[in-house]
Amino acid sequence: MLKIEVLGTGCRNCKALLTHTKEAVESLGCDAEVSYVDDLEKIMSYGVMSTPALVINGQVAASGRVLKRKDVEKLIKESL
Repeated sequence: MLKIEVLGTGCRNCKALLTHTKEAVESLGCDAEVSYVDDLEKIMSYGVMSTPALVINGQVAASGRVLKRKDVEKLIKESL
């Protein structure tokens, strides 16, 4: 099972990435746990300086931009 985290501060862009990530997981039909992390200490522990960020299985896959659904799908496929 994939563990996917969207890191953010609650802004519109962060919520958009969370939505796109959930849509990508559903579209691929993969077994994944998607969570939203807004704890600044945990965000900083990943070395992320700008949000939103996407973390897949503990590795930062992207940060500082809102990915489109198909971009998230591509990153998930690469992690499988």
